[in-house]
Amino acid sequence: MRVSGASRPLRKTNPGVGRYLIKLNTKEISLVIIFTALYAVGVIALAPISFYIFQVRVADAILTLSIIFGWPSIIGITIGTLVANVYGGLGPLDIVGGAFANFVATLLAWKIGIQRIRGRYIYAIAAEVSIVTLIVGSYLSYLFSMPILIGLSGILMGSIISIGIIGYILLRAMFHPTIINMLQSYGFKIHIKKQNKN
Repeated sequence: MRVSGASRPLRKTNPGVGRYLIKLNTKEISLVIIFTALYAVGVIALAPISFYIFQVRVADAILTLSIIFGWPSIIGITIGTLVANVYGGLGPLDIVGGAFANFVATLLAWKIGIQRIRGRYIYAIAAEVSIVTLIVGSYLSYLFSMPILIGLSGILMGSIISIGIIGYILLRAMFHPTIINMLQSYGFKIHIKKQNKN
């Protein structure tokens, strides 16, 4: 009988293992699909301004919604980026690099957004702009044989517009009590701290 009792502490010795297992329910899986479609369609529909060094990828505005929706949006946007960049035709580096950039950006923004610090949403969006600029700007400058500063500048300007401005407006609009209450009434998990407005 002591054997079964002794096995329980083993679960507590590795608390981080289960923490990184992503478990999604049916509603969250539907959100993954929605975010995948929104991002892929948004990029492809606006393809002329969504690729190359100087771009304004309007679909990047939904990156900010990872602050609210967490993993379903992070996974959906990452998959959507893979799909969109396959269409873009710039090759494996853009497909993998773009997906990686958006995965890191949305994950970090979510982690910042759930902290109880003043101005967290601004910091989260700034992190997304910075990560996308550094990763995407770097590999696009390589792909197009352009100076790194031009690659970074082109992506930075586009990211400020799409994530920093449009994305911020979208995020603030989603904070409306009617929208939040509706989402929660349908059983969606919303990651918003109500103590402060940032």
